[in-house]
Amino acid sequence: MTTYTFSMNISYQSYLNHYSGAASTVLVVTDSGLKLQLPALRFRPYLSQLGVRGRFRLKVNAQNKFENIEQI
Repeated sequence: MTTYTFSMNISYQSYLNHYSGAASTVLVVTDSGLKLQLPALRFRPYLSQLGVRGRFRLKVNAQNKFENIEQI
């Protein structure tokens, strides 16, 4: 299993635009500089009135398939 860490700071309105279909993915840059394109819906549990903010850890399996994401 591989893990990636990154920071995210998306306003509430920007997230709604992504989640509602204007763009269904979010592009993040990991701490090591790797760019990852992730489904916006994966961040819905972390949405607050301020948007999605904080540090996250993404875990993928050996086939680079999503396992889970957690706020750290």
